[in-house]
Amino acid sequence: MSGSSIVSVGHYQPERILDNEELSRLVDTSDEWITRRVGIAQRRVAAPDETVADMATNAARDALQDKGIDPAGIDLVIVATCTNHDRSPSTAAQVARRLGLGTTPAVMDVNAVCSGFCHALALADQAIATGSATRAVVVGVDKFTDFIDWSDRTTCILVGDGAGAVVVEASPEPRVSPVVWGSVPDMGDAVVIKELPDGFSQQGQAVFRWTTTELPAIARQICDRAGIAPSELGAIVLHQANLRIIEPLAARIGAVDAVVSTDVVESGNTSAASVPLALSKLVRSGRVPSGAPILLFGFGGGLAYAGQVVRCP
Repeated sequence: MSGSSIVSVGHYQPERILDNEELSRLVDTSDEWITRRVGIAQRRVAAPDETVADMATNAARDALQDKGIDPAGIDLVIVATCTNHDRSPSTAAQVARRLGLGTTPAVMDVNAVCSGFCHALALADQAIATGSATRAVVVGVDKFTDFIDWSDRTTCILVGDGAGAVVVEASPEPRVSPVVWGSVPDMGDAVVIKELPDGFSQQGQAVFRWTTTELPAIARQICDRAGIAPSELGAIVLHQANLRIIEPLAARIGAVDAVVSTDVVESGNTSAASVPLALSKLVRSGRVPSGAPILLFGFGGGLAYAGQVVRCP
C-alpha cells in the first residue's frame, strides 16, 4: 500500500431548523439582508444537551454504516473541532468508546477551526501512507451556537451546528493527494471564539478580502500538488462560509465542469464540519461519479488553511 482512499462518507445535523424568517424575529435582520450578504437560508441548531461528541459519534456511525464497515477494524480516530467544552477525554476518545472500536485505536483531536477537517484528513492520510494506521475515521464537528450572542446580527446569522465524517483506508494507489496547508500569522486573530459573553467574533471584511484575493492561487497550488488541472475537477467542496466566496472560485481557477457544493445555503457555517458535511451530501446525491477528483479546501480561524484533492468514493 502506498496511499489512502476515502471509502465512505457520513454526516449528522440536529433536528431543529432555524430559518431566516424565524431569526428575524430574534434579532434586527431580514431574509433579504442575510441572503444578499452571505447566501444562507437556514441553519441547524443543536439541543442544549446535545454535545459535540454526540454529533461526532452520529456522523462517524453514519460513515461506517454507509458501506457496512466493521468498527473493530478502525485503528485511528481523528476529530477536528474547536467547540468541545471537554479537555479530557478528547472527543475522539469519546467517539471511539461509543462506537465500540477495537482495543487500541489511536485517538486525537485537532483544532484548526474551519480548516480542521482538511488538516485531520491530511494527518490520517500520512499515518496510513507511513504504515502507522490502516483504517481511520476522520470527523469534522462543531457546535458553534454555544458561542453565539443571539443579539449580534453580524455573527448569529452565520453559524449552524453539525458533523461530517469519512472512513479512510490504505490503498494501492494514492486517492488522497498530498496536502497544501499553511497560515497567515498576521491575521491569526481575525477569527476569535471564546466563552460567552465574548463568544464568536471576526474581522469579516479582512477575511473576505483575503479569501477573494488569495484563495484562487492556493486552490491552483492544491491542484498542482495533486497533479491535475483545475479543468479536470469533478467537484469543489470549500469551507461553507459565504456563498459570495464559494460560487466564483470555480470560474476563477478554470474548473469549468466542476460541481460546486453550496451547502452553506441550508446549513450555514458549521466550521470544521462544513467540508465533510458538504462532501457527504454531495457524494450521496450521485452528482459526482465514483473516482472523479474533488477539491477539498478549508480556511478560517488561525488564519489557517488546508486543502487536498480526493477521489470520489
